[in-house]
Amino acid sequence: MTTHPDVRRVDVTGEAAELLRRLTVDHGPLMLHQSGGCCDGSAPMCYPQGQFLTGASDIHLGDLDIGLDRPVPVWMGKAQFAYWEHTHLTIDVVPGRGAGFSLESPHGVRFLTRSRVFTDEEHAALAAVTDGAGNLV
Repeated sequence: MTTHPDVRRVDVTGEAAELLRRLTVDHGPLMLHQSGGCCDGSAPMCYPQGQFLTGASDIHLGDLDIGLDRPVPVWMGKAQFAYWEHTHLTIDVVPGRGAGFSLESPHGVRFLTRSRVFTDEEHAALAAVTDGAGNLV
C-alpha cells in the first residue's frame, strides 16, 4: 500500500495506542471498524483481526502503527464513508462504557473517533493515492 508521507486518513492517540497494545496481548492482532450507528452509536469497534468480516461494502482507511509487529487496520462502511471522506479521523479512548461488542468494553473505557476536515492540500494529496472508492492503493 502506498500512502502520501504527510497525509493519512486515520491516526491514533498515545492513550488509544497503549490500550490497543494491551488488548493485543489478550486477543492477538486487532482491527477497528468505524460503526455506523444503531445500538452502538457511531464509534470505532475493536475486534480480533478477521472476526469482523469486511468486503466490497467497506473502505480500508489505513493502518495504525502502534509499535507492534503488525499495524491495526481501520475500516469503515462505504455508505458512512460518503459522509466522512473529507475528514481526518483520530482514534482516541475516553472513560465510560462503550459497546458490548468491542473488546475494550470490559475495561471501563471506550474508543472514540475525533475528526477534522481535511485542508484542500491534504484532500488533493489523498486523491493521488486512493482508488475511486476511497481505498488506499
